[in-house]
Amino acid sequence: MSQDSDRSTDISTQDTAAAESDRTSIPVSMVDLPKAVLHEHLDGGLRPETVLDLADQIGYSELPTYDLDDLRDWFHQGGSGSLERYLEPFAHTVAVMQTEEAISRVAYESVEDLANDGVVYAEIRFAPSLNTAGGLPRDAVLEAAHDGFERASRNRDIVVGTIVSAMRQDSDSAEVAEAAARCMTSGAIGFDLAGPERGFPADDHNVACRIAREAGLGLTIHGGEGDGAHSMWRAIALCGARRIGHGVHIADETDFDGSAITTLSPFARSVRDHRIPLEVAISSNLHTASYPTLDAHPFGALYRSGFNVSVNTDNRLMSGVTVSGEYQVAAAAFDLNVADLQTITVDAIEAGFGDYSERRRLIDSVVVPAYQAATRP
Repeated sequence: MSQDSDRSTDISTQDTAAAESDRTSIPVSMVDLPKAVLHEHLDGGLRPETVLDLADQIGYSELPTYDLDDLRDWFHQGGSGSLERYLEPFAHTVAVMQTEEAISRVAYESVEDLANDGVVYAEIRFAPSLNTAGGLPRDAVLEAAHDGFERASRNRDIVVGTIVSAMRQDSDSAEVAEAAARCMTSGAIGFDLAGPERGFPADDHNVACRIAREAGLGLTIHGGEGDGAHSMWRAIALCGARRIGHGVHIADETDFDGSAITTLSPFARSVRDHRIPLEVAISSNLHTASYPTLDAHPFGALYRSGFNVSVNTDNRLMSGVTVSGEYQVAAAAFDLNVADLQTITVDAIEAGFGDYSERRRLIDSVVVPAYQAATRP
């Protein structure tokens, strides 16, 4: 695959049904619509109050401020300007997540916040190796997170699974994949490669990816966020990824002009035609300078061109967002109606790695009825 490959697939006359549908305002509160999130980092979604409380409990003195409002503002990386800068605050959230109690609490609060926001299906990811500085083994870290997820979802209609991440700049990805495989009976459903893309190609971790695939874990890899579409190609073609985290720079392999897509390269066509899910996080993409403005973001054009795109938060704390807020951003910026949001939500749940019967139940009994009710006069 080359960035300069021939863009020979003309799709200018292949508008999707969504593009042809009448655009209407969303008639209900976005919080009331059932939603799905496939790309949410556990250590990027802490409550600022919890960061302060946990720091106080362990005597952590490295926070930039201990004033709640100032800390919330500091964590919000809306003007970070690069992926590398955007990732810097994780040093503090990870630092206060080094005990089983802290990890379980953060996991519990994450699910509680998502459920209160109307999320019914969530895949939450994190890198357990980052939570071992206090002596916890990776398996104990994963078990602690599962405990929090399970307790929080017990009396709520939300299905939650764990995506286990390895950091692509580190050398322990095989051990992380093995830990994920051992924890499949306690909530682990997928494996991911996270961290800085540029200079750390996914296929450097092919052993870990093979371990994950052979164990039956779903494989999703960050790509096309901090680097170009070639990063996605390596993840898909060389590592066997079934989904791509972010993936927005697939637009580089099209003739996207800022509003519409007219032609696709062979690689972009394969991503579209094979329905490879792209876990898009619109606000995060702006904060990391993947795209300079909302008007320049390709989400709407990708959706209308038939790509399998979902709406995600990435990091609720660092981006200062909620899932409902991101759905609202997508609807307003890209002229999406209730039918479009239903399609995006159903596609996301169908792309999930969790229990199929539970995902089918959510689609048939929760998601579709709610969206259909929202469109009735």
